[in-house]
Amino acid sequence: MIDQKAQELGRLLGQSEEYKSLTRADGLLKADAECRKLLEDVKALDEEIEKGAREGKEPGPEQLQRYEEAVRTLQAHPVYQQWVSAQANFEKLMLKVNAQIADGIRKGAASPIITLG
Repeated sequence: MIDQKAQELGRLLGQSEEYKSLTRADGLLKADAECRKLLEDVKALDEEIEKGAREGKEPGPEQLQRYEEAVRTLQAHPVYQQWVSAQANFEKLMLKVNAQIADGIRKGAASPIITLG
């Protein structure tokens, strides 16, 4: 019974406007070579800074400036902005769903009536 309800919830989430919007934005992001390059640049700089931190090295001002500029450039890209917005909207939906599930669990645990279907 729980598996069936979970499948139904998954199907409904997959049909939601929030998920469809996220899927479209993800496709646009993957298709945009410039945006992908900006993401790769930010990731590479982040990994460089993380590696230095693991080795006990503080990032230098030039390294921090390059990272901040890369992040600013990425954040200004319209395809990235659309993806971030779609991601945030889907996350909001999932927070609502999770809150409803938690509420259902609390109510189910407090109920003296056992229902199997």
